[in-house]
Amino acid sequence: MANHPERKGILFSCYHQKSSEGEQFIPNHTFGYVISGKSEIFIGGRKYVFNEGDFRFFRRNQLAKYTKFPAANGQYKSVSIILDQETLQAVSTEYNLQMQAPNYSIYGLELEPKKLLQTFMESITPFLDQKNNFNEALTSLKVKEAILTLLQTNPELKDVLFDFTEPGKIDLEAYMNEHYKFNVDISRFAYLTGRSLATFKRDFEKIYQTSPSRWIQQKRLADAHYLLKEKGWKSSDVYMEVGFKDFSHFSFAFKKAYGISPSKLSA
Repeated sequence: MANHPERKGILFSCYHQKSSEGEQFIPNHTFGYVISGKSEIFIGGRKYVFNEGDFRFFRRNQLAKYTKFPAANGQYKSVSIILDQETLQAVSTEYNLQMQAPNYSIYGLELEPKKLLQTFMESITPFLDQKNNFNEALTSLKVKEAILTLLQTNPELKDVLFDFTEPGKIDLEAYMNEHYKFNVDISRFAYLTGRSLATFKRDFEKIYQTSPSRWIQQKRLADAHYLLKEKGWKSSDVYMEVGFKDFSHFSFAFKKAYGISPSKLSA
């Protein structure tokens, strides 16, 4: 079971069993800490592994896949501080902090467990108790404190945190070939590749000679066919792996494409 007592800026996660949550869009920079257990996160073409006691940072506007593993005979617990754009803009104005030059090299970081980071995480422990009802102003102060703490311990993050630009136009073909398994709306793909929805569709069809939704489904079904026939995967394990959220939809689309149900192919 998952437990998400979420207040603005602070998210607590607790799992008793292994949890493969598929994908997640990261809209805001996120500063986190693993209290117990382990997590594996795939982002920007790289796998990150975080164990109990690890501090982590993830850049905004990214797609991620992750799995959470509880500690032996225990739970997976983590806390994340969401560094929203409004608070970052306020900190930038108040302290005259600006990006000097764009830094596109940082997607995710395991942060060195410095005393300042540890002290900050200890200070937010009361915020993780559902019985405590903190007002929004106090919670916002903790988010601001998290930003200043990160800047003190990892000054290289300044050019990431205070980069308020939207995603620029990037290589659509390369991006889609890497991210087509993520089950997000076409409009999200358009935004992340730096295009309006209309421009995204037009550019896409120039490259692939078909619509985005049709190409994505064909790619996912081809991957599923390979895993079922060549790797011997179970159909119940395949559909989420290739990007389908609903098994019945996957089974219907697969049978329509290949003339056989996925369960029979894997039998």
